[in-house]
Amino acid sequence: MKIINEALLDETTGRAKQSPRLRMNYNFHERLDDPVNRLLNALEPGTYLRPHRHLNPKKDEIFLLLRGRIAVFLFDNKGEITKTQILDPKEGVYGAEIKAGTWHGLLVLESGSVIYEIKEGPFAPLAPENFAPWSPAPEDTKGVAKYMELLGKAILYFHRDETSFSSP
Repeated sequence: MKIINEALLDETTGRAKQSPRLRMNYNFHERLDDPVNRLLNALEPGTYLRPHRHLNPKKDEIFLLLRGRIAVFLFDNKGEITKTQILDPKEGVYGAEIKAGTWHGLLVLESGSVIYEIKEGPFAPLAPENFAPWSPAPEDTKGVAKYMELLGKAILYFHRDETSFSSP
């Protein structure tokens, strides 16, 4: 039996904080070619998850936020935000299911955030056509900083009536 407990979340978060990318996986699947990939993904504010889709290969993505606070974005083909949702287990919003081919991205709002992610296997790195062409590449550090700031402002706009929101 594999147990998900506070110690495991803390250990994975500690590794994320030490990572240059400010995120770290803890895989439950034993091999990358397992038919279902299950993992913890510890994410810290400032990590950049470039908007992407899972079209080639076509895969739905499901994740549950175990702790912390994360904003989920859906985009159209031009990069316009079509929907946002703040995930916060303390507020009773626990996760999301993203259909294959849907442009999506995340913005981490709270240190110590950890999601439990489930995707069809086998693991395959995202093909270039699955990254949003209207979003900055990770190596464009100035572009990434501006883009993340834009996403933060979009959260304030879309969720301006939510009194519990605090900026990252």
